[in-house]
Amino acid sequence: MSMHVRAATEFEDVAVLVGPKKPTSNVCFCLSYRIGSKENLALRGPARADRVRELCAHEPAPGVIAYLDDEPVGWAAVHPRRDTSFARNRLIPHVDDLDVWSLWCFRVRPGHRMQGIMHTLIDGAVEHARRTGAPAIEGYPVDNAGEKVNLTMAYVGTRALFESAGFEAAAETGSVLDGHPRVLMRLDLRESA
Repeated sequence: MSMHVRAATEFEDVAVLVGPKKPTSNVCFCLSYRIGSKENLALRGPARADRVRELCAHEPAPGVIAYLDDEPVGWAAVHPRRDTSFARNRLIPHVDDLDVWSLWCFRVRPGHRMQGIMHTLIDGAVEHARRTGAPAIEGYPVDNAGEKVNLTMAYVGTRALFESAGFEAAAETGSVLDGHPRVLMRLDLRESA
């Protein structure tokens, strides 16, 4: 079996990984940080799916997908910060004026968890950002100090996951998920290019 990561350009694969179970829903598709709050709340059902289909058709793609052979098994949302709600987020600080990319959401399909796919996804997201010219990439994981994280809130990743990929803590944030503070982790891609 072969594991590889590609840009999320196939809507059907994105839908399998982060599409809502109920087609008329106004949740997920990993849009809450990607588009403005007003648009995110207004989009429902087919309109929500159409918006994601549109994002998949434009460069850069809205994220990356891990494939086991040809089966989509994992998702990571990664995009220039300036085009996300992190650009205006009061709880997640800006470290500097660098045109960084944000990596903010992971999803691994049930039946494929605990197989290192999160590590594959973070490596693939870093490579995707590097290939498209990003000077740096940031993540906003929980700093859980080894404590268990509620699976629902684990979508942001953990500090240890980001550290294992070479990211370093760059700033504290005002954001807390599941009782754990989030930390701004950064990897400078100019040094490792």
